[in-house]
Amino acid sequence: MKGLGFYFIVLMFFTFTAMNGQSQKVERIEIPRLEKILNNPDDRLYVVNFWATWCPPCVKEFPSFQKVSAEYDITKVKFIMVSLDFPSQIKTQLIPFLKKNNVSLYVTIMTDLDYNSWIEKVDPDWQGDIPATLVFNNAKKIRKFHPGELDEPGLRKLIDSNL
Repeated sequence: MKGLGFYFIVLMFFTFTAMNGQSQKVERIEIPRLEKILNNPDDRLYVVNFWATWCPPCVKEFPSFQKVSAEYDITKVKFIMVSLDFPSQIKTQLIPFLKKNNVSLYVTIMTDLDYNSWIEKVDPDWQGDIPATLVFNNAKKIRKFHPGELDEPGLRKLIDSNL
């Protein structure tokens, strides 16, 4: 019969493995799911960042989102990272990036590759360049679109000015 220490180690291994696997889950979304996110009636500030692993400014700003997201109460501010990587690159590019950077943010991947059919739903003036960030609270009729890269102070300012 094995001692309690053995079972504790096995339990910790499976707990760590489950937690580690959860941080690398990526939800696939299409236009209807994106519309549902963008029309969410919650009285909460949503920070939706459009990015890709192949985009150097996106990769540069990503740690700022990771760090700043930990500073806010999830009941008041929700971060959603929408990857524009190709769906065929989820296992080869996106998941390895998330693992390497120990990402705990909620990450989705847009599977509708006809960008012209949905970018106007995010912002009518958006040309599709990334990175781009949308901050909104539909209950308070707040909607701010920020094209381009954000650093930590800029991201905090964008959030705090809309809370």
